[in-house]
Amino acid sequence: MTAQMTDRAALLRQRARAAAEGPALFLHEAALAEVQDRLAMVNKAFTAPGIVTGWPAPWRAAFPDAAIVSDDPTLELETQAHDLIIHAMALHWSDDPVGQLIQARRALKPDGLFLGILPGGTTLHQLRASLAQAESQITGGLSPRVVPTGEVRDLGGLLQRAGLALPVVDSAPLTASYRDMTALMHDLRAMGEGNAMQARPRNFTRRAVFDRAAQIYAGAFGDGTGRIIATYDLICLTGWAPDPSQQQPLRPGSATARLADALNTQETPLGD
Repeated sequence: MTAQMTDRAALLRQRARAAAEGPALFLHEAALAEVQDRLAMVNKAFTAPGIVTGWPAPWRAAFPDAAIVSDDPTLELETQAHDLIIHAMALHWSDDPVGQLIQARRALKPDGLFLGILPGGTTLHQLRASLAQAESQITGGLSPRVVPTGEVRDLGGLLQRAGLALPVVDSAPLTASYRDMTALMHDLRAMGEGNAMQARPRNFTRRAVFDRAAQIYAGAFGDGTGRIIATYDLICLTGWAPDPSQQQPLRPGSATARLADALNTQETPLGD
């Protein structure tokens, strides 16, 4: 059974509250720009896109003809119905990311493109470190407070496990400046990106923990002007539904030319 990292009900409540109060969607706008840049480099027209996201508004505006579905554990996507699937800013909350990618692959037509984008890598590492140090100092313990993020190498492995061909993973680091840690946490609330982990503390955290964390953050991650910085690392995953027309790796031992000849150098045999 897949471990439950996310309290799905809490996540949906946070998104609904953020939408009602006026969401902060600058990360989605940055992610959308990254996706559009990558699509512009693909020499192929897409006529049946599907988008998986918890925030449909900015993506619907950019892809008005797309079928947009929620990032539920079971995706409402028809088998082989799409030539493009975009998994937009939601995979980091999935308890089964490989399952999400497999469902996306099954929804793609042969040689269809999967393009996923999510926060990962060093995202919010400053906030994570400051809260952990402060809580350890004040209470002597640690609680999960910032959703864990995947590394580029690990996320690339997920594409391969899902059966997607020609996998590519890269990142686009962004830096934001805030007045203080409280302003950052208010922004996360407006993104619907608060703590929705299943193992999160269910009681009120002592004010001293947040006060101490704010001091640590300002001291360790200030920008020299009295403000603090926060890192958002957008990871982009690209893969294709397998198709015989795609370029295939050569069989080991099938080379017809020697590397030494191409480099115009003398080959040195290795000893036993």
